[in-house]
Amino acid sequence: MSMLRNLATSLINSREDRIVTTMPKAKELRPFVERAITLSCRAASLEDVSDADGLHLRRQAASFFHSGNHAQADAAGRRGQPKPPRTSGVAALQRLFGELGERFKDRPGGYTRIIRMGRRAGDGAELAMIELVDNLREKEAADSARKRTRGSGKKKDSKPTADATDAKDTKNTAGTEE
Repeated sequence: MSMLRNLATSLINSREDRIVTTMPKAKELRPFVERAITLSCRAASLEDVSDADGLHLRRQAASFFHSGNHAQADAAGRRGQPKPPRTSGVAALQRLFGELGERFKDRPGGYTRIIRMGRRAGDGAELAMIELVDNLREKEAADSARKRTRGSGKKKDSKPTADATDAKDTKNTAGTEE
């Protein structure tokens, strides 16, 4: 359970929205992360409901990560002591309910994708990359592909115009007269 929490935290906090792990770990991680993202989607779709429902969903999702509240409670009574830094689980919750909840709000499921990467050189374990779908890299690739198809839709004249051929002929004849 602790390994899944750490992998889920790494996946959600990663800049590229993907991590590389072994295939069995990726298969176990997929439903774990998708349940947490579903909770954030539910919270994002709440509108006129009280804040207590959103807080309840946030606390349910916090159980999927090492949220670091235990260290905060221990240090709360000490005067003059600096507060310990928040853990990466707290950062994962903030990103989950801030950015990812809004990104996947209209998506009915299937928030992750597993891509096989071959075998590891040392022990031969099968590697896989698990990533969040609809990430920034995919959107940029789709936009550039869309721009390329728009540009290629214009037909170019295969025959040069008469003015262009006349200009070429005058250049050729001008060089041969000297």
